[in-house]
Amino acid sequence: MALDEDKLMDFLHRFVGDLGATITAGSVVVGHRLGLYQALATGPATADDLASRTNTDPRYVTEWLRGQAAGGYVMYDAANDTYSLTEEQSFVLADPDGAVYAPGAFVLALGALQAEQRVTEAFRTGAGIGWGEHDHGVFVGCEQFFRPGYHANLVPAWIPALDGVEAKLTAGARVADIGCGLGASTILLAQQYPQSQVIGCDYHGGSIELARKRAADAGVADRITFDVASAQDFPGSDYDLVTTFDCLHDMGDPVGAAAHIRRSLAADGTWLIVEPAAGDTVADNLNPVGRVYYGFSTFLCVPNALSQPGGYALGAQAGQQAISDVVRQAGFTRFRRAAETPFNIVYEARP
Repeated sequence: MALDEDKLMDFLHRFVGDLGATITAGSVVVGHRLGLYQALATGPATADDLASRTNTDPRYVTEWLRGQAAGGYVMYDAANDTYSLTEEQSFVLADPDGAVYAPGAFVLALGALQAEQRVTEAFRTGAGIGWGEHDHGVFVGCEQFFRPGYHANLVPAWIPALDGVEAKLTAGARVADIGCGLGASTILLAQQYPQSQVIGCDYHGGSIELARKRAADAGVADRITFDVASAQDFPGSDYDLVTTFDCLHDMGDPVGAAAHIRRSLAADGTWLIVEPAAGDTVADNLNPVGRVYYGFSTFLCVPNALSQPGGYALGAQAGQQAISDVVRQAGFTRFRRAAETPFNIVYEARP
């Protein structure tokens, strides 16, 4: 078989890039945990300077900075042997509360990869892996990955895009945040709409424990009730708003969850569904965002769904048609795409 040398080199370049990105994930998490990016964002620094700012070892910091510069994550001034962050790099790497915080995604990725041996075996057996069976980094990283997008979009864009919901929340509404994880979205709703009653539910007890702590730290523990409950059996009724953030596709029985949500809503209530950005066909999703979500879906979403009864495993690239099918099977009569970002699509469902 004759190899096309140009095509071979193109593929090898892709492989080397992926290998560098894979090992860089660990370096990004190190920078996140030690505050290296935040310290570098204060101004240009030599390796010794940055080590001094962060109380770390200069030799380790030297190697870290060189690798970060080789990957384009920091800038290097050879004349002065200093490193720095551009405004854009700082925006993405050094602000945990900004609209984008990339290190959180790497915390999630490294946490997910801890399950590689179990996922490999699951390929052979078809068995599932429950959310609570994963490394702690998955829970914390998932919040850090999605929270910046919620901060940037939930109150300014997504809630206003829903029919009449913002006015209800401002006046005082009953809200249930289902699959709330560590409570990032729940806390945001409670902070912005203090007149509303908010509950957060997740079937993973460890996440609910952390959510309660985060609510207390945010000063809104008195406005939120957190319960360990699934999307198929969470308590309460007559909710003005039920929300599911990046979790419907993880469920083994999304139709059962949707049916329970419909029963729990008030007659004029709204279900806010936030899902990963995806097209309806495989070809639509063969892009960098799709690659990220298919990767996470292989390690997290599909195994989680297969660990539950219900027979579904939508995966993180379900697309609007698949979500619409679930919603309509559950008896909802109105469904529309209300908003979108590069990473999420926001749907509105009404009884």
